[in-house]
Amino acid sequence: MQAVDQQVLDQVHAWLEGGEACWLATVVQTWGSSPRPVGSLLTCNRDGRAVGSLSGGCVEDDLLEKLMAGELAREQAQFFQYGITPEETERLGLPCGGHLDIVVEPLEPTARYREHFAHVSRRVGRRRCVERTVRLGHRAFSAVDVDAHRPLDYDHDARTLVHTYGPRFQLFIIGSGMVSSYVAEMALALDYQVTVCDPREHLLDDFAVAGVTKIRDMPDDAVRKHASDPLSAIVALTHDPRIDDMGMMEALKTEAFYVGAMGSSRTSASRRERLRALDMSEEELARLHAPIGLPIGSKTPPEIAIAILAEITAVRQGAGAAARTRLEAVSAVAAGA
Repeated sequence: MQAVDQQVLDQVHAWLEGGEACWLATVVQTWGSSPRPVGSLLTCNRDGRAVGSLSGGCVEDDLLEKLMAGELAREQAQFFQYGITPEETERLGLPCGGHLDIVVEPLEPTARYREHFAHVSRRVGRRRCVERTVRLGHRAFSAVDVDAHRPLDYDHDARTLVHTYGPRFQLFIIGSGMVSSYVAEMALALDYQVTVCDPREHLLDDFAVAGVTKIRDMPDDAVRKHASDPLSAIVALTHDPRIDDMGMMEALKTEAFYVGAMGSSRTSASRRERLRALDMSEEELARLHAPIGLPIGSKTPPEIAIAILAEITAVRQGAGAAARTRLEAVSAVAAGA
């Protein structure tokens, strides 16, 4: 889930809890070029206040006009298409050849809707996934907890939308040094929720990257509280084994999809020995990416950050081992040239 979509769900929950009716619109299909992906969300209330985006263009304004005029989704969830004709595509500012299909749901502040979206909000707030099913033409909806994201499914014939909501991917950084700054900035550009943990107050206070959550706590406690889920990546970047090892001990026991620690091959080997002495299992140690990052010959802090984010991306896409193997083969050829 992108940051803007999480804001939409939070706003829906707030409006319903405050007794306000609203609408929730979801992109269920795109054709041609589209500035926003399938699953993108927008909500608006009856005063015309909107949060979120469906296209980044004029579709939002047109949708608001139709909703305010009572032309769409007055009583039941409804399917609607934009960009069917070239004239409409041009009028709405859609990319050449692009159009999108949306589902719009009217939401009332009834006990059932409030309970439904309260559960969705709590689930996402705990960094877990929840799957909503909406049946168009009826006020029928349900939610079930799931372990992972699934692709959005809209069955046009059955008039049924199934959409998984979940937290943004999180990058949890242990340490607030220069490398951490570059890693945080790049991760934010990739739409990660970024958390920086450091028990050293003066260094954390000086960490100046906007948009990150800063936690002054011991890393094992912080990992346990904030990054123990399968949508988190945890990286230790302090170069101080007293801090990094403590974080790694807890991180390797979590469901985090990536755990890595900065250091040379010799430093990484020493770290593994220290963790073995602390009763970490071989299975747990096998999860540790150290030396951290793909082997691209990185030396400077920004280059190291690129290597780290590249490996995290590869692991997230299920291509971590293949990417490392290919790069090591290229390096071997270059070294022998």
